[in-house]
Amino acid sequence: MFRIGDFSRFSRVSVRALRLYDQVGLLKPIHVDQFTGYRYYSAEQLSRLNEIIAFKDLGFSLEQIIKLVNDKTPPTQIRGMLRLKQAEVQQQIENEQTRLKRIEARLQQLEQADAVSTYTIVLKQLEAYQVAAIRDLLPTSGDVRHLHAELKDELRHQNVEIVGFPQTLWHDAEYVLNNVDVEAILPVSRPFSGSERVKSYMLPEVKQMACVIHQGSYDTLVQAFNALLQWIETNNYKVAGANRKIYLQPKITDVDFTGKLDRSIIEIQFPVCGM
Repeated sequence: MFRIGDFSRFSRVSVRALRLYDQVGLLKPIHVDQFTGYRYYSAEQLSRLNEIIAFKDLGFSLEQIIKLVNDKTPPTQIRGMLRLKQAEVQQQIENEQTRLKRIEARLQQLEQADAVSTYTIVLKQLEAYQVAAIRDLLPTSGDVRHLHAELKDELRHQNVEIVGFPQTLWHDAEYVLNNVDVEAILPVSRPFSGSERVKSYMLPEVKQMACVIHQGSYDTLVQAFNALLQWIETNNYKVAGANRKIYLQPKITDVDFTGKLDRSIIEIQFPVCGM
């Protein structure tokens, strides 16, 4: 026989747990000294203890384990209980995965909020200036590079000097993935003979333009948009026209534009007016 302390060491089950199993009638010692109250266990009881531990590891409650071990539950009923436990654990996993997604979304919100606080928003008045432009419906927003390349080639053909940074006007009233209404614009030194495709006009003056500069990876540009839109809402403005993206570095017309997107400098502009 083993005293409870020794049996605890051999079985790697705490003395507290052994006393609980004794109390609920799950695993009683083979002998209790009537004078000292010491509990004694035998090696033969290890197999029953292992059975208890196995059911406990599967997530069964003490009440369920008592029924499984003491009542000589038939295998068919044990399989049924295991299937119920399997379904219960699967539901717990799905619930925790849903909770994990909520936690991740909240973390992202907080990270974006931290990023938003690093942006400086300014309100500008922009004068009208001469531009060349092509406006089109594009399959995706990424196709705007083709418009800029086409526009740059046309200006080179007509010997028109580009005098400013390339920019894009986004005319859709809301975010869209396909059939994007977009206009590629290049500031130019003079008016020129346009065509049905390429236009030459004065980009109108804007009295109030909310602006922010984004520096860093192009992939995090959305944080600058979020900062600017939050500022507009917080300061009781509303968007009053197409927003602009000014490509300061690299220029979207550069041949190696995509290779430098991790070091972007882009100004985002939203025309605004009071609520």
